[in-house]
Amino acid sequence: MKQARPPVERLMTSGVLTVAADTTVVDAAARMLAEGVGSLVVVDERDESIGMFTNTDLAEFVSEGEFEADATVAAYMTKDVVTIGVQSSLTEAAAKMIRHDVHHLPVVGDGDSIVGMLSTMDLTTHYSYTTGSDMV
Repeated sequence: MKQARPPVERLMTSGVLTVAADTTVVDAAARMLAEGVGSLVVVDERDESIGMFTNTDLAEFVSEGEFEADATVAAYMTKDVVTIGVQSSLTEAAAKMIRHDVHHLPVVGDGDSIVGMLSTMDLTTHYSYTTGSDMV
């Protein structure tokens, strides 16, 4: 019997955290740490998504060595954001993450509004439990 492919919405985290493009990288990093997340959706003054600021973007910022304390997320955010539909399968999400080399996928609903976030950690945890792995 073939196992059903659950949709992304069953595993995504709802209540996406946003940050303004002019937020400093230091403030964004502090928020990510406080909230226990690996990404923030960057929004403009109309509260529309214009990018993402992720752990990887933060690592790029830090790796530059000397940096300005007032550097903003706009300078380091990922602008070409890859998304996934709320009804897409987890298998499709995993393939998209691999193909685009990303660790976070904003989940879009009707009208392309971001309604959630799916991470590689979400997928790893899910597949570890559903396959009966003793790694968790």
